[in-house]
Amino acid sequence: MVDNLWATAEDGLLTQLQLARRGPKRNGSFALWLFLHACQGVLPPVDLSTRAHRARLDRLERRLSSLSVPGPLRRPLVGSIHTLREGTASAATTALRHLVVPVRDVLGAEAAEAVATAARATAAAADRRGRGSP
Repeated sequence: MVDNLWATAEDGLLTQLQLARRGPKRNGSFALWLFLHACQGVLPPVDLSTRAHRARLDRLERRLSSLSVPGPLRRPLVGSIHTLREGTASAATTALRHLVVPVRDVLGAEAAEAVATAARATAAAADRRGRGSP
């Protein structure tokens, strides 16, 4: 179930990326896609080490600094990266949930639904991990 939700979220963001013209909105979709991959790093089966996760987030921040992401999305994205530094599935869920409204305002309902789906997938993975399931 979690894999299906992740695939749906990723497909939604990739569709947004393909439909967007060059510029800040396209960069915003790309930034979200990169952030989604950073969130996957704290979930099984990937489950990166703390050091690798920190390095991935550092690279993400460097990459985002060169993109012209719309301001109303950049600020929450930076805050979500800070939340994700905790390195847990629940932090990833929180980070993704905090992005849903700004994404809806800047990129539209379809992109926001993709982020909300990723948050549900992350929450499901956190719940499975909490119950001791792989």
